[in-house]
Amino acid sequence: MKISKKMEAALKEDRVWWSFEYFPPRTAQGLQNLLDRIERMRALGPEFIDITWNAGGRTSDLTCEMVKTCQSLIGIETCMHLTCTNMPEEKVDIALREAKQSGCRNVLALRGDPPMGKDEWEAVEGGFTHGIDLIRHIRKEYGDYFDIAVAGFPQHIELPPEECDLEMKYLKDKIDAGANFIFTQMFYDVDIFIKWVHAVRAAGITVPIVPGIAPIQTFNGFIKSTALSKTTIPQPLLDALEPHKNNDEKVREIGTKLVADMCRRILKEDIGIRGLHFYTMNLERGTRMLLEELNLVPRVETVKPLPWRPSLTPNRRSENIRPIFWANRPRSYVHRTENWDEYPNGRFGDSRSPAYGELDGYGVWIKQTKEEALKLWDTPTTINEIRELFKKFCSGQLKALPWSDEAPASETTVIAPQLAKLNELGFLTINSQPAVDGARSDDRVHGWGPSNGYVYQKAYLEFFVSPHLLDALLPYIERDVNITYYVINKRGDLRTNNHSDGPNAVTWGVFPGKEIIQPTVVEAISFMAWKDEAYELGRQWAKLYEPDSPTRKLIADIMDTYLLVNVVHNDYKRPDAIFEPFYKAGAEYSA
Repeated sequence: MKISKKMEAALKEDRVWWSFEYFPPRTAQGLQNLLDRIERMRALGPEFIDITWNAGGRTSDLTCEMVKTCQSLIGIETCMHLTCTNMPEEKVDIALREAKQSGCRNVLALRGDPPMGKDEWEAVEGGFTHGIDLIRHIRKEYGDYFDIAVAGFPQHIELPPEECDLEMKYLKDKIDAGANFIFTQMFYDVDIFIKWVHAVRAAGITVPIVPGIAPIQTFNGFIKSTALSKTTIPQPLLDALEPHKNNDEKVREIGTKLVADMCRRILKEDIGIRGLHFYTMNLERGTRMLLEELNLVPRVETVKPLPWRPSLTPNRRSENIRPIFWANRPRSYVHRTENWDEYPNGRFGDSRSPAYGELDGYGVWIKQTKEEALKLWDTPTTINEIRELFKKFCSGQLKALPWSDEAPASETTVIAPQLAKLNELGFLTINSQPAVDGARSDDRVHGWGPSNGYVYQKAYLEFFVSPHLLDALLPYIERDVNITYYVINKRGDLRTNNHSDGPNAVTWGVFPGKEIIQPTVVEAISFMAWKDEAYELGRQWAKLYEPDSPTRKLIADIMDTYLLVNVVHNDYKRPDAIFEPFYKAGAEYSA
């Protein structure tokens, strides 16, 4: 989606919005850490993020890869920086083509800084000389497919009048060439910013202006960044920070309040500013503190448009249905279905390709390193110790399991005691959801989708279980006509009491002016595909331990002998009914 459309929607709804900027790190580990951080910070509710193109164009490939990952796997609208530095036309075209293939519709066009090791900027052979040349090229080759942003410099208002007028002319030329909006450089003097905005409007520039806001993280970092960008620091701000320059916590605390006051004034002034763009410096805490100080609460609709994270690539944008089995491994689902011709929209099964990608094509691995895994899960040698690990995960005392890359979802807390009990009894749960009967779509625990709607869920459980305990469970399950189940073993032998050929919708939402959306389903073919992955993850866990160790033998034996089961209770008005057969079977089996 174009950023300009997002800004128009926010203006129509009279709400403040915000966005984040990140830069590509230098190392592979730094990249993974940043992607994890972007995923976490997505929960802070940014309308979009942007990824910089490092000075000298040295990380262009990494920028493109990050844009692709953020669009497809993290599912957040992304703006790609693009500079002229070290970029012949051919390389620019490759970057734009890859951005379009990733579903990115927003580009920040810049001339860029001088190449590494040079003081003066110079055009590369076959490249562009000015930012406006880049804008014209994008418009010529791609029409209005991309929103194009340009940089604005509030500090220019302090230049001598003739120089200031010339800079304003350059800015207007870029807008006239096809730019849609302006990101400003960071600033700390609000008077300078307001004066500059008035000058921009007086020059006939009417496109939206987005102020660049830099949280104050440390005193030395603050002084260094403002010196590099030649940014004016108001004396009162400096006087407030300097006495605490050796105390990072105090600087961050005071800086947060000062920058928040600055933001409040910008939003209060009658200059048409309704959005804030935060320069995160790839750090989370400063931005989070600033949003909290401003009381800018993320909208559920922004953070969770569907119960699962949508992919924003062109061929998946209309996708609105997925099987529940990959709820804790969304990246795997995206990879294993990336070659489908079409994605389910409206009904699961009508328009999809017939097969999931093979495991050897995608690869299944546990996210944790061996050292991290041992620290998390230790070396269990008894089935009771295995049960205790699963119980701790469901209770929020363990941040991951091999089947779940992250800590349990917030809605898991609603049924955490019941899940803990099930694991004590021997049902090793790897996926679940509670029953929900008409929660508001903006509910902080269960909500998703557009505002003023209501969401519903059937209770769902998925677990590994021993054959003997399953034999005790099934008679109790089959006495409840509202329960459907699928059981599968490692070989792929499937049994079920579900006599319907179609999928079972386990999540749905009712929203004003829309058809009922059924975004999550339980479905046999998908369960059989997920089975391979579920057992392989257990095998990978076992392989973290020495070949003849008791822990490896224990986990391997569980994966060889236990069955994988999913259970749906179709009466969503009885939230605890799904657990009753388990309690009875567990008590009988223990006795």
